[in-house]
Amino acid sequence: MGKVFVNIGLSLDGYMAPEGMTLEHWSTPEYKRWGAKWGTLMGWVLKQQYFRENLKFGPGGETGVVNDMLRRTMERSGASIMGKRMFDAGAISWPEEAPFHTPVYVLTQEKREPWVRPGGTTFHFVNDGPASALERARESAGNRDIRISGGADVIQQYLTLGVVEELEIALAPVLFGGGRRLFDNVHDTVPQFRIDSVLHTPDATHLRYLRVNTG
Repeated sequence: MGKVFVNIGLSLDGYMAPEGMTLEHWSTPEYKRWGAKWGTLMGWVLKQQYFRENLKFGPGGETGVVNDMLRRTMERSGASIMGKRMFDAGAISWPEEAPFHTPVYVLTQEKREPWVRPGGTTFHFVNDGPASALERARESAGNRDIRISGGADVIQQYLTLGVVEELEIALAPVLFGGGRRLFDNVHDTVPQFRIDSVLHTPDATHLRYLRVNTG
């Protein structure tokens, strides 16, 4: 059975997304304010060759240890889980060939048939909670791993369930001052983690944590 892991970008003050990053602001002047912050947060990934290839941005991009790390993250993933807000934002920004190439389970109250995209991505809409989505993701992933993609509230739900085994965080040197915090609503009963590796780059510090097994 594969592992359950989180792989996300995080601001220096602990936010996954800046204040005002909503669909309502997608085409308004407000976009420029949070869009610039988002670009700083995720600038490291936008430079990587693998990311550019996967999202059909054209040739070019950086190679090296960060690019290899990004490739391994995607190749180890046999299924992903995300929230409705993340899906809605991605649906208007991802290319037609969505960048997952696996089943993706969307936590939502909306009842909807699976949405099949070119390139192997199929979005399944789960109405009966995070545990059900994880069970379905495990069946799809087989021996590969399950990525909890976000947003923050979805990650918090899986931390509370105690099923997250690895945290991969790209900590960017940007301060948001507000937005959606990664570790809000998380209690001291969640599993503890230890540092496994640290990779320093000018754009982000890549931190990898493993769950401490107390049993």
